[in-house]
Amino acid sequence: MNKAALNPESLPGPTLEDFADAQHTLRGVVQETPIEISRYLSEVLGQPVHLKCENLQRTGAYKIRGAYYCISKLTDEEKARGVVAASAGNHAQGVAFAAREQGIKATIFTPMGVALPKLQATMAYGAEVILGGESINEPLKAAQEFAETTGAVRIPPFDHPDIIAGQGTVGLEIMDQVPEVTTVIVPIGGGGLMAGVASAMKQRARAEGISIKVIGVQAENASSYLPSLKAGKPVQIDVKSTINDGIAVQKPGVLNFEIIKDAVDDIVTVSDDETARAMLMLLERAKLVVEPSGAVGVAAILEGKVEATGPTVVLLSGGNIDPMIMERVISRGMAGAGRYMKMRIPLPDRPGQLARTSQIVSDNNANVVEVIHTRHGTGLQISQVELELHVETRGPEHAEEVLSALRAEGYEPRVVF
Repeated sequence: MNKAALNPESLPGPTLEDFADAQHTLRGVVQETPIEISRYLSEVLGQPVHLKCENLQRTGAYKIRGAYYCISKLTDEEKARGVVAASAGNHAQGVAFAAREQGIKATIFTPMGVALPKLQATMAYGAEVILGGESINEPLKAAQEFAETTGAVRIPPFDHPDIIAGQGTVGLEIMDQVPEVTTVIVPIGGGGLMAGVASAMKQRARAEGISIKVIGVQAENASSYLPSLKAGKPVQIDVKSTINDGIAVQKPGVLNFEIIKDAVDDIVTVSDDETARAMLMLLERAKLVVEPSGAVGVAAILEGKVEATGPTVVLLSGGNIDPMIMERVISRGMAGAGRYMKMRIPLPDRPGQLARTSQIVSDNNANVVEVIHTRHGTGLQISQVELELHVETRGPEHAEEVLSALRAEGYEPRVVF
């Protein structure tokens, strides 16, 4: 996809007045999250790059905006019936928080495998949480049945005009904070955030006589928008395993799709490894903790997948990540950057071999962080053992120096990652 956006005046969904109303409603409820300049990303892109830090938002993500605004638009009779939602993450927390703030009962259906920090946060906001199912499909069905039997109002995660209007307030903030912005990069899952941001910014840009380019980023293993745009309608895909669970959506929202196909200029995808490297970069250079789906825009810049001709804003959509997942992502990101290497070395089964290989690694100024020694490796001869070394290096060239030094001494190291 690479096109000039169509006339934003004819966009379906919320009007500029609707976005302004949402911004007024949310004042004092959500934070106007900060904008941080990234000198490193600016050098990579060749243009000034700003980070819109929705990872620092209340509840840890932008989702509170749409959830609160949507619930605020309910009638008193609807509010009395309570609200229900299905989510494995940020939407659950957004709905739970928004319902609590407005004195409404909230019921959240979530899969059994939901991350513990997200589960605890949702419960802490006062929602009743019902666990069930291995994927989000079962909670979605259960939430619909609950709404039908109890009368509770279902709050959808993305495909609703009030959700879109609430999420679009991020775009208005960006234009207020960086008036000179010419490009904005936004993660896409079901499309609520992107539809809101793109529509709000394009409508306001047209009213002000300026031009803004909007670029979307999806996970490589969960990219439903590219085939949908090709087909001219929302199509369902099989979502493959991805760390970007926050944007892993099988099918675009109907209203979201109609807005995005006209308001978004380009959509690119990034892999899990590229996402991990982006998260590591944000942690090290920007001192920001960002969940995988919130870092895909940064990944797109690092991998050279986007072009910009002026000041650019990257939306970091959330920061809710399980510490155990963060540990794995850091290791993967360091491996992808050539700074962490796991290798396996077959050795003669005799004394001194472990010390000798460790000394070679040390002599080349690399740091061994973990050692596994076994006689049961696949393909080993009866007179051999296998040594697995986890090594920190300064980068790809340094890693190759370590491997070359081992090979020069007659060893045959095999890099696992």
